[in-house]
Amino acid sequence: MRHGNKINHLGRTSSHRQALLSNMAVSLILSKKKRISTTLAKAKALRTYIEPLITRSKKDSTHSRRVVFSYLQDKEAVTELFREVASKIEQRPGGYTRIMKTGFRKGDNADMCLIELVDYNENLLSETKEKKAKTTRRSRGVSKKITDSSDTEVTKEKTPAKKTSKSETPAIEDKVEEQQEQENKTEEKQEESSEEENKK
Repeated sequence: MRHGNKINHLGRTSSHRQALLSNMAVSLILSKKKRISTTLAKAKALRTYIEPLITRSKKDSTHSRRVVFSYLQDKEAVTELFREVASKIEQRPGGYTRIMKTGFRKGDNADMCLIELVDYNENLLSETKEKKAKTTRRSRGVSKKITDSSDTEVTKEKTPAKKTSKSETPAIEDKVEEQQEQENKTEEKQEESSEEENKK
């Protein structure tokens, strides 16, 4: 009985399980597309095995290389991990692998899946880049009272371009002209009043 044992032994002895995970990690690192097909149970065990090694590859030192080599036992895989993979994943704080279920195996009906390195799947990376920023549904209406001519220019820029009919456009232009005339009249009155005060 399990009774809280969190390690999946995969039906193997400890040494056999370590060799299995080491070989799968090497296969994942050295494959061209950085992707292998395996059962779901093995993929979950491999994820906990390889992610700490990828984290260690971010710091390229002799000690890190020796520690990773003690797990992988493959010089080519170690150099690939520290040269190629580490440069791709240096900005990612964790979660370097992705598991995608692919169905069931024909013979024994085992859960099959693909396990891959996240930063090497170009299709999914391009989809995330293409996603647009969310826009809010706030009203972008123009305030009714317009005080300055400069305000009218600002509000024209802020309001989105709407399809206006031919009958609406002259009416809008007339309103703007009327407002400008009123502003000119108020300015003239203020100037006259200031001149009269100066004469007194």
